[in-house]
Amino acid sequence: MTDPQHPPADARIRLFCFPHAGAGSGVYRAWTAALAPDIDVRPVELPGRDGRYAEPPRTSVTALARGCADELAAVMEQAADDLPYALFGHSLGAVAAYETARALLRRGRPPAMLVVSGSEPPHRLTAPARPCHGLPDDAFLAEVIRLGGTSPEIREERELLRLMLPALRADFTAAETYRHRPGGLPLPTPIAVYAGSEDMTLVPRHLDDWGQLTRVPVVRHRRFPGDHFYLDAGRPLVLQALRHDLLQAAAQRPVPPRTPTAHLSRRPL
Repeated sequence: MTDPQHPPADARIRLFCFPHAGAGSGVYRAWTAALAPDIDVRPVELPGRDGRYAEPPRTSVTALARGCADELAAVMEQAADDLPYALFGHSLGAVAAYETARALLRRGRPPAMLVVSGSEPPHRLTAPARPCHGLPDDAFLAEVIRLGGTSPEIREERELLRLMLPALRADFTAAETYRHRPGGLPLPTPIAVYAGSEDMTLVPRHLDDWGQLTRVPVVRHRRFPGDHFYLDAGRPLVLQALRHDLLQAAAQRPVPPRTPTAHLSRRPL
């Protein structure tokens, strides 16, 4: 995570990144330097992982988004700048980012852009035929591995497994029990939809339906080589596209003068 007391001086937009199920903020660590100095990358630290292992992980997307909205709002209210901001999320992180954007819209501060990756739109998601979040540990882990949610080698990392299993189970609980709640205003926010060209977890024609969740007429779609976890293998292409999309969003939001007397919140994200 970038130092909240010393954000890049030339930043034009701030990007909060939500990890996929079972992951932590480290999946975005390389993005911080790669997108600097014009994009201030803030990987979101969720309860139950990273430096927040003492906190119980959230088992509800709604509760997770509500907490994230509180924390992001606190950062922006106390920031030493008035940068526009964007949200990025992959897979479950895309749904969490969307619900966080809705919560921030209710506060009167929607994002300048929402980038959703590897996920069908929330109102298209259906309950799994075989939910796995309630299975015993061994059966649960086997099913997660079968679904491609984590590497089979994790079985041999007993200490790491002990640390990550509660968050992984909580994330699958949140994903499998999530139901989109219609109502409220559509987002006044452009949505960029990213996906791997070989992602078998998605129905490509459904991706257009992200456009039903925003009142902005243009929704950008980008397909990258790879499967559901294309972000690592295709990182240079992804970051090139992301930089372009974010700076375009920033250019449409004028930046007020900086206020050097304010300070960023130290609260974890």
